[in-house]
Amino acid sequence: MPASVLHHYRSPWTRTLDAGAVRRALADWWRGPERVYRAARVVHDHLGGAPASCAYAFTLFVTWWTLRGISDIAGHRLILSASTNLHNMQRDPVQVLVASAFWTEGGFPWMIILGFLTVMAFAERWLGTVRWVLVFAVGHVGATLLTVTGIAYAVDHGLIPLKVAVVSDVGASYGFSAVLAALTYHLPGAARWAWAGGLLAWFGLAAWHGRTFTDYGHLTAALLGFLVGAIAVGVSRRLERRARTSRPEPE
Repeated sequence: MPASVLHHYRSPWTRTLDAGAVRRALADWWRGPERVYRAARVVHDHLGGAPASCAYAFTLFVTWWTLRGISDIAGHRLILSASTNLHNMQRDPVQVLVASAFWTEGGFPWMIILGFLTVMAFAERWLGTVRWVLVFAVGHVGATLLTVTGIAYAVDHGLIPLKVAVVSDVGASYGFSAVLAALTYHLPGAARWAWAGGLLAWFGLAAWHGRTFTDYGHLTAALLGFLVGAIAVGVSRRLERRARTSRPEPE
């Protein structure tokens, strides 16, 4: 990395949330006039700074609308063709890894879409679009590959029935879980430990009680998010130390 770039290097991974500034901003907004206008402006700026999250939410709406416009049988076949089950992963892993992230089963995915427009958009504004996409992809792809490997082992050794290899499995939850874990590094002090502990307890208990491969996948994705964040923070701090030591002394 050129020295001129290092002199100004400041990674988002080392920037923690200023809770005091957030509280002051909320208090100023509430006390002042034209609250509705300023709230709309904040929402506009929030979504405008997170193009990938907004595009993802819109894509989920489009795929849900597609399923709504076709028969149940055709919809089921479409979901199965995009699923990251063992059969599809052995046949065309790249295609299903990409396609599976943009489909949902059941009714209108309002909770998922709302999550992308709020939490995921917040994470994207903090990390930047490219970093956000990379963390999401690591969670989705990494947890899927590890989960499918576990399924393949269990099927080969007769621990689970063969029908598990062709079940439907789509959604963005693995990537979502990884980003939630990465958000830990944006929180200061005790809030960081509380958030990390809450996530581990939530996904750990779900895996303990549910004991499905999806539950294990969510826990795996969260652990991957913690790992990616830890590595990114370590590398960022090292680069920032280099920036400080290489900065020329003022004359």
